[in-house]
Amino acid sequence: MRWMVAIGGLAAVMGAVWALSPAPSATGGTGRDQSRLVVTGSSTVAPLLGEIAKHYEVHMSAARVDVQTGGSARGITDVRQGLADIGMVSRTLKDNESDLHAYPIARDGIGLIVHADNPLSDIRTAQVQAIYTGAVTHWRELGGLDQPTTVVHKAEGRSTLELFLAHFGLHNTDVRPHMVIGDNAQGIKAVAGNRAAIGYVSIGAAEYAIEQGTPIKLLSLDGKPANSGRVRAGDYPLTRTLTLVTSAPAAGVARRFIDYLLSEQARDVVVGQYFAPLAP
Repeated sequence: MRWMVAIGGLAAVMGAVWALSPAPSATGGTGRDQSRLVVTGSSTVAPLLGEIAKHYEVHMSAARVDVQTGGSARGITDVRQGLADIGMVSRTLKDNESDLHAYPIARDGIGLIVHADNPLSDIRTAQVQAIYTGAVTHWRELGGLDQPTTVVHKAEGRSTLELFLAHFGLHNTDVRPHMVIGDNAQGIKAVAGNRAAIGYVSIGAAEYAIEQGTPIKLLSLDGKPANSGRVRAGDYPLTRTLTLVTSAPAAGVARRFIDYLLSEQARDVVVGQYFAPLAP
């Protein structure tokens, strides 16, 4: 019998959360002295922003940057409602989001991950479709483990979900998951803890986890290796632009923070988080 597990809660994000201060403005920081910048949204972008914030606070500004996850949908909603100065979105904006101002910051790929013990190294589009719709339910059908597949899927409101479905030509109602997770960290943890699991996450997040010794691996997709080098070279089929959004043209501390993120000073941090920097 198939079962469903919803993993709740938000993963902890790098950086501290500071004491309460006045509500954020749309284009600057919080409070009249612009001493705090509130950034919410994509769990793919959040670790990068958290790391950039550390460097920014030390070298560039006394302003505090509060980074919170919750998914791209939260980032857009919070900016529109004035709850955040900047929203993090792990895709380009849609036509119905033209009221927002977009600042592309890097590129990332979405990769299929399995446990490190799974002998499979490459997966084809038709195989992904078959696994996620329940047409294939056992790894031996694909030359993998002698175990039934455990399908790990993303929750609604996540850009990674939208892009995954669009790329593989699926509707969310087509998918037959065993586990529904929120952010990349939860997806990586779910696959690392289950030898029969398969999931899809940010390539940058997966490469970072692998470097830390997490027992997962990225599968090549249709013969194309899933790694940040391939994303930078434009030679991987499932990529997306990581974007920051504001409700009005960024000004004040928000503008300075975005400019710093796009500068040569921050480039090494972007690469260090396994993302592909955009040209200045």
